[in-house]
Amino acid sequence: MGSEAGIVRKPRVLCLHGFRTSGEILKKQIGKWPQQVLENLDLVFPNGAHPAQGKSDVEGIFDPPYYEWFQFNKEFTEYTNFDKCLAYIEDYMIKHGPFDGLLGFSQGAILSAGLAGMQAKGVALTKVPKIKFLIIVGGAMFKAPSVAENAYSSPIRCPSLHFLGETDFLKPYGLELLEKCVDPFVIHHPKGHTIPRLDEKGLETMLSFIERIQKTLLDEEEK
Repeated sequence: MGSEAGIVRKPRVLCLHGFRTSGEILKKQIGKWPQQVLENLDLVFPNGAHPAQGKSDVEGIFDPPYYEWFQFNKEFTEYTNFDKCLAYIEDYMIKHGPFDGLLGFSQGAILSAGLAGMQAKGVALTKVPKIKFLIIVGGAMFKAPSVAENAYSSPIRCPSLHFLGETDFLKPYGLELLEKCVDPFVIHHPKGHTIPRLDEKGLETMLSFIERIQKTLLDEEEK
């Protein structure tokens, strides 16, 4: 083809790490996925908005420093520094974007799915392009009522890929989140609250999802 029409660009993805870990740690955790997945995505790994304010569960497994996106009470119903976290992410997206989608693990996954809903409602990420897809690993829904109301008042319409671990303590909440999504792809794995390797079936689902988002981006660029 003589023109550039039809050339598929790599989707650019902002990757939000888990509670009290880091961008570098998430990069290592995702590094075990096959090259045919990694080479089709442009992945960016920022650190969380705040240095960790307590002990990290990954101490002794991954080196510090550790970060967190926001803080919460024991019941997960009240958040501290949440607005600062939203401003930090939006600022990062302005400086390093544009981004096409979000990938998140654990606290980063809860945040990713919620951000898509909050952006659609016009209460977050108002200065950056629309989030076009989500990859949610070990995710759940926000529990703080005021935040949840903004995040899930409408269904999440962009395509989403959900990793659900058989023994993950968050699995029931990940299933609740799944019900809020209009266009979900799902990868089931036998592990717990972790970023799993991809088996043959998981890889097939992941590649179908990437193909889907590439087509979405191509359609948008041709409009």
